[in-house]
Amino acid sequence: MSRTTDLCLTALAPIIWGSSYIVTTEMLPDGFPLTVALLRALPAGLILLLVVRQLPTAGWRARVFILGALNFAVFWSMLFVAAYRLPGGVAATLGAIQPLLVLFLARFALGSEITILGVIAAISGLIGVAMLVLGPTSSLDPIGIAAALFGAASMAAGTVMTRKWQPPVSPLTFTAWQLTAGGILMIPVALILEPGFPVPTATNLAGLVWLGLIGAALTYYLWFRGIARLGPTTVTSFGFLSPTSAVLLGWIILGEALSPLQIAGVIVVLASIWLGQRAARPAPAPLAEPAPAAINEPAPRTT
Repeated sequence: MSRTTDLCLTALAPIIWGSSYIVTTEMLPDGFPLTVALLRALPAGLILLLVVRQLPTAGWRARVFILGALNFAVFWSMLFVAAYRLPGGVAATLGAIQPLLVLFLARFALGSEITILGVIAAISGLIGVAMLVLGPTSSLDPIGIAAALFGAASMAAGTVMTRKWQPPVSPLTFTAWQLTAGGILMIPVALILEPGFPVPTATNLAGLVWLGLIGAALTYYLWFRGIARLGPTTVTSFGFLSPTSAVLLGWIILGEALSPLQIAGVIVVLASIWLGQRAARPAPAPLAEPAPAAINEPAPRTT
């Protein structure tokens, strides 16, 4: 499969993640974010486990639970704390620091090169997201800020360690393991902090199916597959597509206004992703020097 195909499939994941806001606000009960995260991760992971029919070996279980915590349990929990304590624009902008963190974590854990172009791409993407989602009356809350930054750091570490720890299984199996582990870790948190989840309606169930099977199982399979094939520094800039997708879907589906500043933010985000791919593109292999031509010497004369 070509690199372009791998890039497109990986980019599809954050584009779909952008629909989570509309699905959550329009189709799910309000006030149970951790329970929704649990119901998004665990059923999807268990369904994938039934498909792959393979459990992690003893040597991989601890790593799988660490990755499940970084990519799901901690990340989603901090994301919801930030969403409750901060305006959505502030939370999204702080979360957009993740690609910059990935650059430095990948350097430390994987020995990846940090390029000036990569740093410029990450910073410009952060600016583009701010143009998309920040409002003039955005307020700041210290706990919300800390939660947003901690969540971004958790996902950044999970992205890098997913590449560093590659078990000898398919990306689908690896996704099943991580989703299940993350869901298991969220069970006590959701039960303690959010008791009394209502009986789901048909609309609620449809929203949960979308978030679980499409927004978790499919997208994280594509995301982890992309990390394995392309590397974390290549795929991380695609994360900017999530808030971009959320804003565009709000404009298309909910009829929300799209200001000139937001349109400019979309352009900046797309430009930053293009720069990020240029920075992460592997250098072409040097051409081998041609072997010197053989010199045909006359055979010695015999007398």
